[in-house]
Amino acid sequence: MLDSDLAEIYQVGTRVLNQAVKRNSDRFPNDLMFQLSKDEYNSDLISQFVTSNSIAPNLKSQIVISSSHGGKRKLPNVFTEQGVSMLSAVLRSNVAIEVSISIIRAFAAMRKFIENNANI
Repeated sequence: MLDSDLAEIYQVGTRVLNQAVKRNSDRFPNDLMFQLSKDEYNSDLISQFVTSNSIAPNLKSQIVISSSHGGKRKLPNVFTEQGVSMLSAVLRSNVAIEVSISIIRAFAAMRKFIENNANI
């Protein structure tokens, strides 16, 4: 999951989330969190959000909208399932705990669904 999406879910700013992660960098090795490359960001994310915005023009994307600084300054961080779980320990709020539990349950349900439908 993208840092900006998680920040919205955890009800904190993306900058706040990334600062908490940076202060606790030893908790986020590369198998829990990584930064997208320029190519991944430009080719995959931008094209997906532009496509979805052309279908639903009233929906805005933080990634597509440029700011007064000329767009997103840093490439987004991406968190794995375990990285999302680690965020609750770093953010330390009731919202973070509730959200982490919900996200982990969603990942578990997704794995179970994939297992049950592997033959399809």
